[in-house]
Amino acid sequence: MTLFSDLGLAQPVQKAVDEAGYTQPTPIQAQAIPVLLEGRDLVGIAQTGTGKTAAFVLPLLTRLAASDERAGPRGCRALILAPTRELAAQIGDSIATYSKFLKLSHTVIVGGVKPRPQIKRLEPGVDILVATPGRLLDHAGSGALRLDKIKAVVLDEADQMMDLGFMPAIRQIMSKLRKTRQTLLFSATMPKPIRQLANQFLTDPAEIAVTPQSKPVERIEQTVMLVERSEKRDALRDILADQAVERAIVFSRTKHGANRIVQNLGKDGLEAVAIHGNKSQNQREKALEAFKSGDVKIMVATDIAARGIDIDNVSHVVNYDLPNVPEVYVHRIGRTARAGTDGIAISLVEMDDRILLRDIEKTIGFHLTDEGADLHCPKPAKKPQRGQRHRGGGQGRSGGQRKSATPGKPSAQRGQGKPSAKPAEGSGNAQAKRRPRRKPRRSGGAAAA
Repeated sequence: MTLFSDLGLAQPVQKAVDEAGYTQPTPIQAQAIPVLLEGRDLVGIAQTGTGKTAAFVLPLLTRLAASDERAGPRGCRALILAPTRELAAQIGDSIATYSKFLKLSHTVIVGGVKPRPQIKRLEPGVDILVATPGRLLDHAGSGALRLDKIKAVVLDEADQMMDLGFMPAIRQIMSKLRKTRQTLLFSATMPKPIRQLANQFLTDPAEIAVTPQSKPVERIEQTVMLVERSEKRDALRDILADQAVERAIVFSRTKHGANRIVQNLGKDGLEAVAIHGNKSQNQREKALEAFKSGDVKIMVATDIAARGIDIDNVSHVVNYDLPNVPEVYVHRIGRTARAGTDGIAISLVEMDDRILLRDIEKTIGFHLTDEGADLHCPKPAKKPQRGQRHRGGGQGRSGGQRKSATPGKPSAQRGQGKPSAKPAEGSGNAQAKRRPRRKPRRSGGAAAA
């Protein structure tokens, strides 16, 4: 069994790891850290929630501590690029934890906040800079930041960072760096076209893939509910009103959609907060803090929250809208079942989503619905007789057909588990003219979310 003490970390870094209570590294940490301590370039691929941040922060701190060099005014020695403000802040927190016994400086610069305080922190120079690409280029362009002294650069969540929307900024940043540097790319997925782009920035890289690409962790119970568009608001309300939901993230495809979902949940008596790109940094931080502390148990987000946000005890992830990119599904559901816990991921699928769903199933390697199922016309479930109870594989209160799947077992039904607390309401043909029976609405009218 490999231990952190076997990996060759600097003594102050090892002390911080010990104090944090970690003894055994995860597979990506055990394989990546020795390679990075040698100074090699690296592509690291591992499922979300497996400790990729520590896999590059720990050896980076060790190498910086062994050098007597200084960054100099407005300079930095190591750069970590992140796609979102939240992920950048989280990486900064990890650096603070692991460098507490070192005399190394670090700071985080992101958009959405006033630049002047960031400029002041950059003036004396920093050892490690964590940044989002846009704000980094702003400071570099104004002369507040020099990039020519950087000896190591990390692209976290590299597949998103190197997507077409990020490529111009990434190329501009990389062109300003010294040619002799260590370059690290870490991500949960690395599609082949993106991997080819990554080769532009790497020199003889090692590649470590500790799990198959785009395979969700096995502890997540994945479920699909086939619903009409007009039924989605009620389906979401019924899911989140269940007492089994301890903490849930709901994913919306658009910012306006996220706001609308929060408003409708409020009308239905369920408090929620929203996080997306139109929110100020202060609003986003308040929303995350309320969610992390448990003051609010529902967070509605666009895909800004699917990358790297590490929040404990998220019991449920609900895809109100399926993502347009199949790999994003993996990141979304990876917000649950973290640190050895179990989790549930539920996707609300309407007729127009069937192509997206098939792409997701192809990416993850198994079926979330019965193979060949007609998503336009869900099979009706028999109405339970008085005194009988429906199991999870039947139709839910929203009238949508519910299916679940586990890796390696296509279309595994939930009937193996405990029966539900009461018979499902609204059973019957999903295309029947008469709408399924429902509980009386609390308030808020019948508009769909």
